[in-house]
Amino acid sequence: MSRIINIILILGGGIIALYSQAEENQNEYILIGGIVMLMTGLYRLSRGISGKDDDDSFIKSEKE
Repeated sequence: MSRIINIILILGGGIIALYSQAEENQNEYILIGGIVMLMTGLYRLSRGISGKDDDDSFIKSEKE
């Protein structure tokens, strides 16, 4: 469920940000809202991705 919310935030924010820039009379508040949605979705997505494993198997000694 969280993944679906992230995708909706990212796509919705990107579409809103692009749409608000395409207009002749830009509405800054709509642009800011779209960027906030996009960045929130990206932050939530990056929080769920695990980092690099610190246990490097090629550094271990060859005695094993």
